[in-house]
Amino acid sequence: MKICSNSIPNSPPKQEHAYKGVFFVLWITCIFIPKREYNPIRTFWSVNMKQNLSVWQLGGFTFAVVLGTILHFVFDWTKAYFLTPISAVNESTWEHMKILFFPMLVFALIQSPFFKEETGFWWIKLIGILIGVLGIPVLFYTYNGAFGSSPDWLNILFFFLSAGIAYLVEYFLFRKGFTLSNTWIPVTVLTFFTAFFFVFTFYPPKLPLFQDPLTKTYGIVR
Repeated sequence: MKICSNSIPNSPPKQEHAYKGVFFVLWITCIFIPKREYNPIRTFWSVNMKQNLSVWQLGGFTFAVVLGTILHFVFDWTKAYFLTPISAVNESTWEHMKILFFPMLVFALIQSPFFKEETGFWWIKLIGILIGVLGIPVLFYTYNGAFGSSPDWLNILFFFLSAGIAYLVEYFLFRKGFTLSNTWIPVTVLTFFTAFFFVFTFYPPKLPLFQDPLTKTYGIVR
């Protein structure tokens, strides 16, 4: 029997709220039910997330480059010093590495509840983040060493290219089923990198990697 919604005057649209409620219940269930217990909802949810791995990786790339671009400018816009540990405080190569590291780390944290069955998840994320972050100085110094100083548009391209390669490598590792135990190792390495970015924001070594090529200064430009 076909029931027309118009037959009930002034009926509120409940279908959209129902969809949101179902999604919320699924998400909470995936996170909080212990891993060792059989959970058909988590099993269904995880399978569908893996089938949409390309969507996850494309979303991660988009998230990283958009948030990274915002973090590049937010300190200049706001002069909010509480943002300096995660945002760019000058135009040095190190600061460009930082504004890719934190978006990729945040997206990994968002993604992790949906990939609990992947024992190598944090290893893959560590590999991807390192490729992305280290790709920036490799591309930058390789070009500058061969051709001289790079224009701004090319530096932006290096940033996007590093992020793209990182998420592409992650995609293939997930597809291959890359697995390693001892999750504490990649988590510890990422924690140390986080600490390094925090500390070197305020106490940068006097090395070319940390020098602003425009002002020839180090650290926060006041």
